[in-house]
Amino acid sequence: MKKTFNLTHPKIKSARLADKARSDVKKYLKRELQKELPEGSSFWEFDCKFGPTAEKAKSLHVADIGKAIDQAEEQQLGSFYVEIIARAATAN
Repeated sequence: MKKTFNLTHPKIKSARLADKARSDVKKYLKRELQKELPEGSSFWEFDCKFGPTAEKAKSLHVADIGKAIDQAEEQQLGSFYVEIIARAATAN
């Protein structure tokens, strides 16, 4: 998932747009976790980036995406970029 979410709309409040973005991220994660793992892998791992734009996006843990969306809303950003790449991993 590589997507830019807008937090501005003439009729919809930014809080509702942030909730929609959070919901989209959760749906994507749930969908990826339900996919069958390749042989030799034990779990899905996610490489995540978040920022005001794709160029300024920084890596963060998947559990911190919700907090990052909250911060974007508090800072009254017009939009933000989320990138989540799923990859199969093995336990050591």
